[in-house]
Amino acid sequence: MPEAESESTLTVVLAFVANLLIAAAKTVAAIVTGSASMVAEAAHSWADAGNEVLLLVANRRSQAPADEHHPLGYGRESYVWSMFAALGLFALGAGVSITHGIQELFHPEPSSEFVVAYIVLGVSFLLEGVSFRQAFRQLRSEAAGMDRTVLQHALLTSDPTTRAVFAEDAAALTGLIIAFVGVLLHQVTGSPIPDAIGSIAVGVLLAVVAIVLVDRNRRFLVGEQASPQLRTAGITTLLKLPEIERVTFMRMEFLGPRRVYLVASVDLVGDFVESKIAETLRALESKIESDTYVVRAVLTLSTKDEASIGP
Repeated sequence: MPEAESESTLTVVLAFVANLLIAAAKTVAAIVTGSASMVAEAAHSWADAGNEVLLLVANRRSQAPADEHHPLGYGRESYVWSMFAALGLFALGAGVSITHGIQELFHPEPSSEFVVAYIVLGVSFLLEGVSFRQAFRQLRSEAAGMDRTVLQHALLTSDPTTRAVFAEDAAALTGLIIAFVGVLLHQVTGSPIPDAIGSIAVGVLLAVVAIVLVDRNRRFLVGEQASPQLRTAGITTLLKLPEIERVTFMRMEFLGPRRVYLVASVDLVGDFVESKIAETLRALESKIESDTYVVRAVLTLSTKDEASIGP
């Protein structure tokens, strides 16, 4: 398994373990305290833990080798399962949090044992921070090589699992702060309204994150073209090949995390006979496909009147 894929799997596994522990602790705290914000946080963490299972499935299935039924491989499976995870976050995390918050506004229940809630929120913040740090570190390392900020890379990366963990952990840390404020105001004022509003706010936050993740996966499933930087690097690589004189057309489309389908029109050096041209193009395609990130390369010939494109 390539290093990047291994690190993505580690990121998801770490997030799963953290969320499983957090979800169990929050559930106990929600039962003991009766806090609406804690119920929302428990639902959020159980949804995140379930999502991590789907993300692990996404990682595993996307790495299956190409076969006769899927000659371009199974890379896009990653976006399908990540889409399911995002929908689960929307339905379970956001839906339960908002619904319970609204119910608490109209039918409030007494809360107690606030210290338990504070302890669980503090421990949860530490565990979520560890998971978030791993996702942040991976994205920062990749972003540095692409001249992007971490946030830009989180939105643009072709790896949906790391993006999901980063987004969910960021939302979780923010949600914990909201829950803390809601519980604190409930304790200070004696009114359950701030707690209920906190639950609704956590739900809205999760809904926004889920919609963003759904949209990013949708774009990659439909067919996301590689970034200008990656296209420039691809053209530069082609022009470095001694057999290629010019490149007049280039399309690079993602087939999965860090996997692209490359189609280009090129002008070869010299003037070959037809049989030699075919052999040269096939040899060049094989050379390009030796790159770990290129699933399939297709080269065609350019005509003299086509303008060259370059980095």
